[in-house]
Amino acid sequence: MKYLLSVLCLVLFSQQLFAQGSSEYGSGLKLDLNEDGSKYVRFILWNQIWARSTQQNPGSSINGESAESSFDFGNRRLRFLAYAQISPRYMVVTHVGINNQTFANGGAAGSQGTGGYGAGKKPGLFFHDAWNEYAIVLPQKDRKFSLSVGGGLHYYMGLSRMTMTSTLNFLAADAPIFNWPLIDNSDQFARQMGVFAKGKYGKLEYRFSLNKPFATNLTPTDVAQQDLAIAVDHNGNTKLSKAGYVEYQFFDTESNLLPYKVGSYLGTKKVFNIGAGFYNAPDATRSSVAGNVSKHDMRLYSVDAFLDLPIGSPELKGAFTAYSAFYNYNMGPNYLRNIGIMNIATNDENFTGSRALAGPGNAQPTIGTGNIWYTQAGYLIPTAKENPKVRLQPFGAYTYKDFEQLQAPSSQFDIGANLFLDGHHAKITGQYSTRPIYRGIGDRNGSKGEFLLQLHIYL
Repeated sequence: MKYLLSVLCLVLFSQQLFAQGSSEYGSGLKLDLNEDGSKYVRFILWNQIWARSTQQNPGSSINGESAESSFDFGNRRLRFLAYAQISPRYMVVTHVGINNQTFANGGAAGSQGTGGYGAGKKPGLFFHDAWNEYAIVLPQKDRKFSLSVGGGLHYYMGLSRMTMTSTLNFLAADAPIFNWPLIDNSDQFARQMGVFAKGKYGKLEYRFSLNKPFATNLTPTDVAQQDLAIAVDHNGNTKLSKAGYVEYQFFDTESNLLPYKVGSYLGTKKVFNIGAGFYNAPDATRSSVAGNVSKHDMRLYSVDAFLDLPIGSPELKGAFTAYSAFYNYNMGPNYLRNIGIMNIATNDENFTGSRALAGPGNAQPTIGTGNIWYTQAGYLIPTAKENPKVRLQPFGAYTYKDFEQLQAPSSQFDIGANLFLDGHHAKITGQYSTRPIYRGIGDRNGSKGEFLLQLHIYL
């Protein structure tokens, strides 16, 4: 009984990766399996609950009723992650959860209508990550080089820092989504199955992976001439994809124990990194012209920079955070995906006006062949209190998209603030976001907006 109680005792674990801005949390929940804590199981649990007020795209209907606006509550992310080491060389990672449950959708497969499995009810848990890892060259203070390899369903997907971002410590309320260009098409919620290698050489950190993309089989629309061809996801018997990301860390060195990149350190580290990445998948998309089907490689590239600096005197505890990324996506001719996060609307069959090209609800042109520039910045307001818990961090973000199919670029912004109750472990985020409305190709027709309030807690 004494042994069982000691195993079940939860203690603090001092891994800095998860200790942004809290003086009490340390690094979370850990079960020590030996006296010095070198053998352990670590748990992380988090919920992100949203309340939203949304201007719906023209031609939207919610549960059978025409709607120009809406208010709802939703479960953006409900997650559980565990990882374990019984040797410095071995690690196993398991991460399960749900995403995007609303009152109208996001429920179990096939749920609709009224009843126990009505619309939006009883979503199914699924694996986000599940991989095994082995350290070939252990990191040591007197050794510049380290190397670990692993395999499974993993998040080492290269491309950019934000492609491998942690969802525990965003600067803004959420990621912009185009940082996950394969999301739920040829990946499983930003993950693929394969093998990876990661490590450091001095200030240089690297991540590379070789993966088998999930099968896609969308049928391309046949068109009469080449300039009208539209590529869609169809990879047949998928060929291996290759991904990588390399960054140079000028100031403090970040942890690479897990793949998840921190969004804001709240002044607990001094970080300036520049990075570049890629993702390549042969024959990943197809288009059809006059009955002739062509296959297209998916070639994605990015460069980015991340800055997180304490500002002013240490006792005031101010901090400035900024991130900027440029993406160049070649996914086949005129490839375009319209996505709406937790989109609760469908087409209004009685609508007679000009519909939004992206579709109903809060859908917008999100991913496609073309270029994207994204920049965000935030400022943690200084405080003279000795051990402050409640902190305020205003932030803003700007996105420029220029997609081949739309023939007209767009700009949009997010503006908001994080109210930290205990660092990133307990915070409330308010954010207003705009999205572009297209009524047709080349016809950019104003914007719509969405305000969300998020309660975020992780332990």
